[in-house]
Amino acid sequence: MPAKTHLRLVAPRRENRQVALRRPSNAELRPTEREYLTEPEIDKLIKAAKTTRNPHRDATIVLMMVRHGLRASETCELEWSQINLGKTATLHVRRAKSGTPSVHPILGDEMRALRQLQREQAPSPFVFTTERGSPFVPGSLNNLIKALGRTAGLPFPIHCHMLRHSCGFALANAGHDTRRIQAYLGHKSIEHTVRYTALSDAPFKEFWR
Repeated sequence: MPAKTHLRLVAPRRENRQVALRRPSNAELRPTEREYLTEPEIDKLIKAAKTTRNPHRDATIVLMMVRHGLRASETCELEWSQINLGKTATLHVRRAKSGTPSVHPILGDEMRALRQLQREQAPSPFVFTTERGSPFVPGSLNNLIKALGRTAGLPFPIHCHMLRHSCGFALANAGHDTRRIQAYLGHKSIEHTVRYTALSDAPFKEFWR
């Protein structure tokens, strides 16, 4: 008869570990020297927008994103009900990421651009629509801005959020108070706003004079 074998359960010594997925930082995903555009670069971008199949719509998108620091999602979800084109000329900005909403004044060039867009565009509750009449989605809007950057001949790739940063940088460079910039951009924490004042040359404009 074969000998009986005594088997026993042994706890495995091998430890199965899960590899934690790390999202690359924005700096790794977007290895540009800076995250904002200068005024001449914004002018080039708007000029490039005027060469597309929808020149007025695309130029107005760039203008509104820069002027009001709009994120891609905020631009896509912008509705005519948020805009008062009457005497008060205001824009009610609904911020994403639990940001603080605010009411911005609308300047004359924006008023003219929005009124023309409203006349030319098929009726829709959304301000910016595609050729099919549907609202933009952030991905398609980002592709549009990237394409405009290439057409404008900018020396580095751009993306939608750079237009929001361009707004913050321009306001800080004009010498505006950090708290007011925070309220304008809807930042919950001022830590997100101080990056613009840190890059601003406004505190040093009187040096060597």
